[in-house]
Amino acid sequence: MIQQSVDGVSFALKEEHNFRWLKKHGRVFKVWDEQDSGNLCFGVERNGVRRFIKYAGAKPLKFIGNPEDAVARLEKAKLRYEFMKHANLVRLVHHEKVGDGYMLEFDWIEGVSLRKYSFETLPLHERLHMLTNIFTFHEHVEKKQFVAVDFYDASMIYDESSQTLKVCDIDLYEKIPYTNEMDRLWGSSRFMAPEEFQIGEELDARTNVYRMGATAFVLLGKDQSLAESPIHKVAKRAMSKRKEDRFQTVKAFHDIWKQAVDVSMEVRGY
Repeated sequence: MIQQSVDGVSFALKEEHNFRWLKKHGRVFKVWDEQDSGNLCFGVERNGVRRFIKYAGAKPLKFIGNPEDAVARLEKAKLRYEFMKHANLVRLVHHEKVGDGYMLEFDWIEGVSLRKYSFETLPLHERLHMLTNIFTFHEHVEKKQFVAVDFYDASMIYDESSQTLKVCDIDLYEKIPYTNEMDRLWGSSRFMAPEEFQIGEELDARTNVYRMGATAFVLLGKDQSLAESPIHKVAKRAMSKRKEDRFQTVKAFHDIWKQAVDVSMEVRGY
């Protein structure tokens, strides 16, 4: 292990790497060096404007693999951000090859990773609004014929001050139909459909439906007053083990979900 420093911010790598290219993008004020994806991430500021940079080509401590493979994945990810532009997705503003590495530069999003945010304390209407943003974006993903591989709470940032949620990581989304070739795919098991744990299984729109149901349970599941409510039943159906028993599209799920929310809120007196 070695320690490197850029603009006074230290981070750990398996071996030394050249980061002089960062200078033209601004002053580094934060580094994320614990990803197992092979990427390093930097918060940079230039002329008062902050950006988020994702870089592949170095050897982070937790990365097991070849930097060349991480570079190839990031180059492929660039195409996804361009193809799936959406108001609820972080905006890619620049990309370039840097020596043997590759970088993506995004708008800076104020807020906290949903994985580290105590969203259970938010009023119900705010959590429902968060889900609306998530479901709306994944309807868009569905129209683009992609499946949301590796989508979980760490893939989103929430800014409480503006009540804004953005999806910030679609690096591993795959074109439908996609066959599971890894046995267990990337991601958090709380958000993953059964077919993501079985090599040779096909992922499709119904996999996205499962993930939307799982997301609803993560954001609302601790609210006991919603047990057996219409939205609880809709989310439960979305998470059926058999794909045939789920809603067949995210749009179909979202349409029924909106009706269920109206009924559930009326029962609760909203």
